Amino acid sequence: MLIEDFSLKNVNRIYLDHNATTPLAITVQQKVGQWSMEWGNPSSIHQSSRGPKQILRSARISIAEGLGCHPLELIFTSGGSEGNSQIIQGVYQRQQKLPMEERRTRYLYSAVEHPSVVKTMQFLKSLGADVQEIKVKRSGELDWQDFESKLNDQTALVSIMFANNETGNIFPVKEIAKRCHQKGALYHSDSVQALGKFPVDLKDWGVDFATFSGHKFYSLKGSGIVFVKSGVELPSLIFGGGQERGRRAGTENVLPIASLSHMMDYLEDLPEAMSRMGNLRDYLQDLMQRTIPGISITGGQSPRLCNSLSVVIDGIDGETLLMNLDIQGISVSTGAACSSGNPEPSPVLLAMGLSREEAQSSLRLSLGWGSTQNEIETFVGVLVGVVERVRRLKEQSSVEELGHASL
Repeated sequence: MLIEDFSLKNVNRIYLDHNATTPLAITVQQKVGQWSMEWGNPSSIHQSSRGPKQILRSARISIAEGLGCHPLELIFTSGGSEGNSQIIQGVYQRQQKLPMEERRTRYLYSAVEHPSVVKTMQFLKSLGADVQEIKVKRSGELDWQDFESKLNDQTALVSIMFANNETGNIFPVKEIAKRCHQKGALYHSDSVQALGKFPVDLKDWGVDFATFSGHKFYSLKGSGIVFVKSGVELPSLIFGGGQERGRRAGTENVLPIASLSHMMDYLEDLPEAMSRMGNLRDYLQDLMQRTIPGISITGGQSPRLCNSLSVVIDGIDGETLLMNLDIQGISVSTGAACSSGNPEPSPVLLAMGLSREEAQSSLRLSLGWGSTQNEIETFVGVLVGVVERVRRLKEQSSVEELGHASL
């Protein structure tokens, strides 16, 4: 594996937000021009369509091999949010067409799901569905007692992610699938954070549905994957042509799909990449704990993605840290990228039992295949300076307020 293929070139910036998106791999950048020459509509039957059609055919095979499933179990979409919405709404639509005596009305999701899952579930609730949220523990782990109390023979679908985008906590998808199927429920795993950070084997996992997004794995934005296990029905939410065997209308986005297919070749380097990112993450965590007083790790006692670290720095607003770090050329996050700009603390951290003050003092750090030890050390050095400066200013402000109060 060449680290240089995943490094930011000619950019004077340290990027520690890979769970939000990843830079394009250098080899993807080099091939974009070649792929863009195949501009025909793959649904046409003339010469101009043959190149794009072959790209899609080859991509479906290579992506299926990388995910451990059959090519015909995959649907190309625009990304993870569309896929999550299609699965949840599609299952609901199919249930609504069944006779009342056969219809299942309950839908479950964990309290730390991505907004695209939470809001779609809330939409179903507005339509009259019995939608229940499953609690998680302070550790980030699923509350099995709450899960078992809500899973019943009226449950149509359970949606619990593979790994959380903020804390990196991994959920035991095989065990969840087993328990869902014992009750006759379908299981959907939002697995957007898995690709490039954990081995994916959909057949072994036993899930009925899963979603993936190319831009989380060094590919162009605009490519998403929905996995639908053979024998499970999923209607299309988009009406139009017969693309994707009638399961998702609209001309396929060939260029991003080609880029994701290209990245499948790198999965042979996944064990090395995971080991390297895991060692760097542990080094980063240890360095921060040794140099910054009042820091705590969120979800650190449970299985996590090798690249992810969520921290709370006592008494310091995360947005303040983010802006100060950004000015100094460092990209980090305070929560899910899809919720950026929201002044409210992270719902994920609140669901885990953190106080509002703790949640507002959080940082999300996520490494990539191209991250280096030098970047880690530079980042921590800058962060220490920012934390000391912010705390000093807070202390001065408190002293001034006390002085005014005594007058």
